[in-house]
Amino acid sequence: MTRRPLPPSVAFEAAENEGSNPSSAPTLGDMVAARLSRRDLMQGLVAVSVATEALWPRALMAASPDGASAPFDFPELAVAPASETHHVAEGYDADILIRWGDAVLPDAPAFVPGKPDAAAQTKQFGYNNDFLGFIPLDGASDHGLLVVNHEYTNGELMFPGIAPRSDKDADFAAVTREIVDAEMMAHGGSVIEIRRTDGKWQVIPNSKYARRITADTEIAISGPAAGHARMKTKDDSTGTRVRGMLNNCAGGVTPWGTWLTCEENFNGYFWSKAAAEPLTLEARALRRYGAPAQWYAWGRFHDRFDTLKEPNEPNRFGWVVEIDPLDPASTPVKRTAMGRFKHEGAGNIVNRDGRFVVYQGDDERFDYVYRFVTEGTVDTTNRTANKDLLDRGTLYVARFNADGTGQWLPLVHGNANKDGQVWINEANGFKDQGDVLIHARLAADLLGATRMDRPEDIDVNPKTGKVYLMLTNNSKRKIDEVDAANPRAGNKFGHIIEITPDGGDHAAPSFTWDILLKCGSPEIAEVGATFNPATSKNGWFGMPDNCTVDAEGRLWVATDGNSPKGTGRNDGIWAIETEGAGRGTSRCFFQVPTGAEMCGPCFTPDLETFFVAVQHPGETEDNGPVSTFEAPITRWPDFEDGTPPRPSIVAITRKGGGKIAG
Repeated sequence: MTRRPLPPSVAFEAAENEGSNPSSAPTLGDMVAARLSRRDLMQGLVAVSVATEALWPRALMAASPDGASAPFDFPELAVAPASETHHVAEGYDADILIRWGDAVLPDAPAFVPGKPDAAAQTKQFGYNNDFLGFIPLDGASDHGLLVVNHEYTNGELMFPGIAPRSDKDADFAAVTREIVDAEMMAHGGSVIEIRRTDGKWQVIPNSKYARRITADTEIAISGPAAGHARMKTKDDSTGTRVRGMLNNCAGGVTPWGTWLTCEENFNGYFWSKAAAEPLTLEARALRRYGAPAQWYAWGRFHDRFDTLKEPNEPNRFGWVVEIDPLDPASTPVKRTAMGRFKHEGAGNIVNRDGRFVVYQGDDERFDYVYRFVTEGTVDTTNRTANKDLLDRGTLYVARFNADGTGQWLPLVHGNANKDGQVWINEANGFKDQGDVLIHARLAADLLGATRMDRPEDIDVNPKTGKVYLMLTNNSKRKIDEVDAANPRAGNKFGHIIEITPDGGDHAAPSFTWDILLKCGSPEIAEVGATFNPATSKNGWFGMPDNCTVDAEGRLWVATDGNSPKGTGRNDGIWAIETEGAGRGTSRCFFQVPTGAEMCGPCFTPDLETFFVAVQHPGETEDNGPVSTFEAPITRWPDFEDGTPPRPSIVAITRKGGGKIAG
């Protein structure tokens, strides 16, 4: 069957599914002791003869009561197939807080549908809101700052006349300089001040904290790669300053109140694919990062996005950016010690020894899971003392073993793999630690890290210390590539891994792990889903993406990739039990409108508000109806003729007040 070409934005997002990792790793043939879950045994999906050796007893044990998560209490939402609007569980309100084009800065003009206006967009709420973080002001749960990532743009839904076709077919024929500049200003992030009054949240106009960061905002470069030869360009001979941040996906908030925003698919913005063709180290590095992908027209109008003209510019993207939302005049900083790859999120915790630990997924099929441990410790009494904490520390990549253990392998110049045979040194293309961090994927390849099924968001349970890793899918994995941590070939629906640091020490060199869930429909045996039998027909889902663990230790998962044609349901929020007899039970809480993705789950400290981000509503779905500015498949949330669908933040509260699901 011939597939209709996808919009450039959809094809760009799908590029992360292709995989650019050529390295090999232990596979099923090398891992005959691969562990099996209790659910597998109950369903008879594996041979009894290997069960005794393969089963990991800790997977059958409930967590310590002292760290037990609170139970969920809400009436489950009945999943809906294609729907033009959003849905939330009974007893809850879901109100639109802010939409693409709404005012952020005090002098922002009114939103004008269909008009590309870069100057206006620098003052308005950006497109495709993803990560959300709530930072209380004066310790309040009803007044604070909301920090928001703006990941990418859907030109065919933003502006008239743009055909939803692939780059090869359309050749960006209708994309003008005016459109490109507006797209650039719709990227980045927003800081807004919000307050809850009489039970409803509102954006505070004329806030002194209000800020827009775009693809053109000046950002500092710090850490071991700052000033490196591979970071220098014609515009920046020092290699310490860069204009803008790109494709900011998930992120995190630090204990000292800064915002960690993570650059993901930066490769799609760069032009001149010939730059990746020579048999040189730089070309090999470009290929390893999938660059230049040329999914947008930016390189036609801006030389810095043409890799032949500015070969080092791609190296300046793919980092974690730290921003201080309490100081709108501060300069954002790309923290290079944390490594360069397609960052999904930055789940973090202060370790028991005071060091700060950040967990990170590299969102592409067959790529890796990372951990960063600071050299210094967090100062809980003086936030400014933590200003440069993230500039010094060690980046690690994970190896998941078949026996339920794992190791964190340090990505340090001069280190070798486990056999001491392959070294991260000049002979293998790494002259110094700057090289290691700029080409972190290549260094991780050398160490033999485990190739995962698209590692996306990752978060830490503040009560139990366990870490939850979302693996969205990997239909490219073949049967001879299956391993213990990625146990399904053709994994269309993804799974969730639970990591337990040894001795509760998040800086320890090793860990144990288990598969919490294999996603997909439990009604189809060959899918191999492992939801708890208590899960209803509404509770199962596929493609886990973003996640959050609330203050009571409960796991909430946002999905990306469910569709009426794929799973028979739209994306949304599901609540997952992680302990006791209910472990692996899932319930649906919220669903997005058609064509949208669920992002950014975030709670206020009192758990009385749940903020979620609805991204790209109305986007053309694979083999679904074509959706354009002129004829979108939904006009959510305004539902006004002539107004396109608008990515928005939704504030969910309980009718009459009280904790979410409490």
